[in-house]
Amino acid sequence: MNGPPHGRNGRDRQNNAPMNGEERMLAACRRATVDATPVWFMRQAGRCLSEYRDLRQRYDILTIAKTPELSARVTWMPVEAFGVDAAVLFADIMLPLEGMGVSFAIEPDVGPIIDTPIRSAADVARLRVIDAEEATPYVFEAIRILRRELAGRAALIGFAGAPFTMACYLLEGRPSRDFSRARTLMFSLPEVWHGLMETLTEVVVRYLRGQVQAGVQVLQLFDSWVGALSPWEYERFVLRHSARILSEMRACGVPTIHFGTGTSSLLELMARAGGDLVGVDWRVLLDEAWDRIGQDRGIQGNLDPAAVVAPFDVAEEAARDVLRRANGRPGHVFNLGHGVLPDTPPDHLSRLVELVHSATSQQ
Repeated sequence: MNGPPHGRNGRDRQNNAPMNGEERMLAACRRATVDATPVWFMRQAGRCLSEYRDLRQRYDILTIAKTPELSARVTWMPVEAFGVDAAVLFADIMLPLEGMGVSFAIEPDVGPIIDTPIRSAADVARLRVIDAEEATPYVFEAIRILRRELAGRAALIGFAGAPFTMACYLLEGRPSRDFSRARTLMFSLPEVWHGLMETLTEVVVRYLRGQVQAGVQVLQLFDSWVGALSPWEYERFVLRHSARILSEMRACGVPTIHFGTGTSSLLELMARAGGDLVGVDWRVLLDEAWDRIGQDRGIQGNLDPAAVVAPFDVAEEAARDVLRRANGRPGHVFNLGHGVLPDTPPDHLSRLVELVHSATSQQ
């Protein structure tokens, strides 16, 4: 992949007119010229916003995610409140599982709970693969609404859970610390493991392709739990499945972000699996991560979410360190290393957006 020359985000625009959020985000994802570093925050749609909390008094998370008008409303909130350059669809990585015949709930303060976890090869064989529009029509309707409403103000990000993370939920039945059931299946019955991963990969490919057809402009593959694996395990049991998804999405013509947490030992392998950008959390310095990932792709990250809860001068210092390490290289998208914490002052997020834009804008 060839990109613009090194230096202050490759900015050599002849036209000094400011970009809108959509233009800025899409250009950065393609390592092209930008007028300032784009910013968005994972889990920005809700959590710390009073308007979202008020809505949650009336509706549970799945009701909001499955009601296109409500999903679109929550997706829009941080664009209006913080001025971010990207809106991330309000959904849940578990949604495609219903079309597979898997029943689940999301319990407050716990997370997804699978009613009947997978325990055998027969359970894997019973999983269905159906058309994405049939499985999650509400997701695609929310996307169509958002593309009309955003109108260039922010790029629209769609997403899916990566096969490994989805497999962990299916096998463990709930969030886990060590994912022992999943890892035991990998080693004891690798053919069953790969059968499960192949089914999930096909479902995710169809789901993400449907999002692109509906109008999303960037895709993020969330492998939230993959940091539990060693490099050897990742290469043997995960890499080829994530690589297929990212390759298929690249063929759809939209930029992709490959995200995980606790992945400092896996960065080279994740880059090998694919993605126009690789997400990096705060456990590894951004410049060191970029050297390992390679200058031929972009990077997203990587402010510690806890720093944003601290007094703003602390958050500012940490944000400036991230920008200093990015050093104006093309392809940087400023973000947190993981999601916004619920007790984050909303004002800190809007001030961070202003800080990043002003600190990296063309002089």
